[in-house]
Amino acid sequence: MNLKKIILNIIIFLFFSSVLNAAPSLSGNFKDWKSFTTDTDQGKICFAQSIPKKRSPKNFKRGESRLFVTFRPGEKVKNEISVTSGHVYRTGTVSAKSGKNNYSLFSKNNFAWIVNEKEEERFVKLMKKATDIMVISNEPKGSQTVDHYSMIGFTDAYNKTKKNCS
Repeated sequence: MNLKKIILNIIIFLFFSSVLNAAPSLSGNFKDWKSFTTDTDQGKICFAQSIPKKRSPKNFKRGESRLFVTFRPGEKVKNEISVTSGHVYRTGTVSAKSGKNNYSLFSKNNFAWIVNEKEEERFVKLMKKATDIMVISNEPKGSQTVDHYSMIGFTDAYNKTKKNCS
């Protein structure tokens, strides 16, 4: 791992530590997916995450990308799908796609979510069946980014994450 990646991973770790008030603990490694848990003032949070296998365009400078599924039982939140592509999103330009399935995400700053619970449930089912998912977005100046996520290991990471917060 080169120094730049190490520094970016430290920044992401510190971000989650400050947002969650505690460092998330790794509860499982499942091929291309990982499962984490942490305790906060609002209760336990569990999430599965992955990084993209391929990002384009290669010459576009941006931070790390991540795809998440989060559970926050204290807030009655389950299957929350969120994504960050390492840049601020242009409003209304984030979508996730696999095969003929296409989902629009709501964005704010550098995160985007599927906001409808039924759509989240459908998306989780897609993630369990798909081999990969693309996240397509635009930054405010119009540049398009595409992140390709592998779904290998997702079901195991999802099941572990869900169990940790049940």
